[in-house]
Amino acid sequence: MLKRMFVAPDPGGARLRFAARAVLGIGLAVVVCGLAGHSLAGAVTGGLAALLALFTVADPTVRGQAVTTALLPAVGVPVLAVAAELHDVPVARDFAFLAVVGAGVYARRWGPRGHSLGVFAFMTFFVAQFLHATPAQLPELYAAVLLSVLSAAAVRFGVWCYERRLPPAAVPAPPAGAGLARVTTRQAVQATSGAAFALVVGQLVSGQRWYWAVGATWWIFVNTASRGETLVRGFRRVLGTVIGICLGFLVAVPVDGAPVPTAVLVAVAVFGIFYTAAVSYTWMMLWVTVLAESLYGLLGVLSPGLLALRLAETGVGALGAALAVAIVLPVTTHATTDAWIQRALRCVHACTAEAAARLAGSATADPAPRVAELEQLLGRVRLSVAPLVHPLNPRPARKARARRVLALLDDCAREIRGLVAIAADPEASHDARLAAACWRVEAAVEALTAGRAEPVRRPAESPAEPALAHLHGLERALADLAEPLRTPSGSRLVGA
Repeated sequence: MLKRMFVAPDPGGARLRFAARAVLGIGLAVVVCGLAGHSLAGAVTGGLAALLALFTVADPTVRGQAVTTALLPAVGVPVLAVAAELHDVPVARDFAFLAVVGAGVYARRWGPRGHSLGVFAFMTFFVAQFLHATPAQLPELYAAVLLSVLSAAAVRFGVWCYERRLPPAAVPAPPAGAGLARVTTRQAVQATSGAAFALVVGQLVSGQRWYWAVGATWWIFVNTASRGETLVRGFRRVLGTVIGICLGFLVAVPVDGAPVPTAVLVAVAVFGIFYTAAVSYTWMMLWVTVLAESLYGLLGVLSPGLLALRLAETGVGALGAALAVAIVLPVTTHATTDAWIQRALRCVHACTAEAAARLAGSATADPAPRVAELEQLLGRVRLSVAPLVHPLNPRPARKARARRVLALLDDCAREIRGLVAIAADPEASHDARLAAACWRVEAAVEALTAGRAEPVRRPAESPAEPALAHLHGLERALADLAEPLRTPSGSRLVGA
């Protein structure tokens, strides 16, 4: 885990810029709220709104990001009003919270924008419980949300919009389906069920901090698509919380809400959340826990007993998520992994075809977007396979096969990147053998994705011509993939 944190590659300093901009944007939002005369509750609400605006908005284009950011208050303000108005009506408040959970997860069917708006709606309701918001505070909280989103947008789209120099990010389309066959619909039912369990048991544990359990269940379901992914994410959340609490005893408790040290600690925690989110959910949860401890220190309620309660509520939330994915409309790890691997293999073929067409002289062929899509798909494959390669997985044979699949898919991606780099060279010439090699790649992909039993052949020669060498390397990787992707009976491994 330490290696993933400190040695993980950061091409172009993307994570560093992402984290530094977050500190700047959230800091500006809090300062603006202070200048507007808002109370501590208003500043906390504004800081959270700015954090979400900078963290969750992930549309592929800058224009799309700006539109989603502009829509955040339109979702957050009504939810904040409902949460505050129902503050003294526990039963109605609880049902409203569960409705927000279900709607927020279901909104993911509309892609990154739906995901961002769903998260913002949930966290707005959550922060109302965190602050025990009442109707009398609503005007100040509305203003804090609006000012903070504007401040975050000014930093993101004005002061430091580094995305304008980057190509639009490739976002794989979600798996197809309708009704309960759609993953987002099933997850909405699962998340609502898990949150209901967390809400009831969390209130038995603590009548004041029960919402921690609901929050744990919610965030465990984010960016997961199968039972295994959800269980692994729950384990990592609990582990990150435990480490964060231990760190809190060393730094947050001694600080005890002192303004200047707490501000520094909050800035470090925000930077840590944004910098580690892409590489380690455990590390991100560590910093989220430190941030929460710092805020409770400012509110004057931080104590060892409160930290122990947070751990207990996090455990309740993780248990709720685990029960939901195991009992309610379960989506197996193998079915999800199978679907993502097939999509990655089809993208491999599409990349090959585009690169070959470019080498053949086509002016319209452009493999670069396909390569970006392949990288995104491989990221999804790694996330889906994570439960199979987890250190706690008790089945070493399956773990070894899953690791081999990941290694061979990485080999495919490496050969594709080399082929595309050659195709981008205007001096590169077409070799007549490219067409035959591309046809063999297509046949290999079709055999693997259809689960057919015929062998995928390895090329015998190792040509010196660079483009052909990459194609033959790709063929070899696909041939090697045939064994771990199939069982002896001829069906695919991941579906077994």
